[in-house]
Order: sequence, then C-alpha cells, then structure tokens
Amino acid sequence: MERAIRHSKKREAILAALRGTTRHPSAEWLYRQLKPQHPDLSLGTVYRNLAFFQERGLVQSVGVVQGQERFDAIVAPHSHFVCVCCGTVLDLPGIHPEEDLELAVSRQYGFVVERRELTFYGRCPECVKQPQNNKEEPLS
Repeated sequence: MERAIRHSKKREAILAALRGTTRHPSAEWLYRQLKPQHPDLSLGTVYRNLAFFQERGLVQSVGVVQGQERFDAIVAPHSHFVCVCCGTVLDLPGIHPEEDLELAVSRQYGFVVERRELTFYGRCPECVKQPQNNKEEPLS
C-alpha cells in the first residue's frame, strides 16, 4: 500500500517555483529563489523534492548543463535547445519529437520506449552576437 503524500509548504513552494519559470532551473537556482521566503530551507530538501517530483512524473530532468542538472515542469514530449556557451535552456514548442521514431525504435529493436526527447545544442542569438564566441577553432 502506497503511503499518502505528505504536503508541506516547502514542497509546494519548490513545485510552484519550477512551474512558474521557463528557465529550466537547477536545484541551486530554485534554492536561491526560495531561501528568502523559507529561511530553514536546505539545498538537500530541494534535491529530495525534485527526486520525489520526478518519481511521480510531475517534473523531468532536461539533463546536465554546465555541470548542473536542469529541470522542467512540462512533462509532455517537447523539444529543447541548449546553448553551449551560456547554458540557456529553451523550449521549442513548434518542434515535436516524432512519434514515428518511437515506433521505429520499438519495432526494430524490441524496446518499450517510455519517454522520448529531442534536444538541439548550439549557440543562442545572444551568444552568436558575442565576438569571442564566433572565432573558429583551428583544425588540428
């Protein structure tokens, strides 16, 4: 028998902060945002609650960007863009991961696909404008 989910103001605040931003934040970002309103909040509490939300399908990990795991409250299949210069993570609402690809993987390899993601990596418009980010690397 599954235990009842205990509600707390901190847990609700963490989920609300995640749902209230499009930043795809890290646990550290959420902690910094919430600490002034919840002085007894610990970074460990944020991490535990993010794991709790993930287990229940309320949030998803976008992956590790610049050394920090980033999270998204939108759990329906959608695409992302990750800037390799500044670490910005953006939703791409007009670009959808193809369901046909999921079926092809299932049929060809016999896998049961539970989740699919499509992530693009490159430089955002702001980073493209920066002269130091436009230098080409010398070929070895």
